[in-house]
Amino acid sequence: MKVMKKIPKFRSEAEERKFWAKHDSTEYVDWKKGKRMVLPNLKPSVKTISLRLPEAMLEELKLLANKRDVPYQSLMKIFLSEKIREDLKTKRD
Repeated sequence: MKVMKKIPKFRSEAEERKFWAKHDSTEYVDWKKGKRMVLPNLKPSVKTISLRLPEAMLEELKLLANKRDVPYQSLMKIFLSEKIREDLKTKRD
């Protein structure tokens, strides 16, 4: 079994960033023991994009969004998210 080095105490995030830029984390952390965790309060990064849609599709999307009382951009994100999850699940099975 490999002996892990002790992670030093850092005085700032900048100091820690500098340290990890120069050191291999596998000498300090046994990543095989790592566990997935959910951080529900983190706000995801967003990026603005341009998307060209047929006018008829956009109007239908707006109608659907209006029926659900949500902005059409939000509904579009919901639809995309559902489809991505569905496709990823299909590929895993």
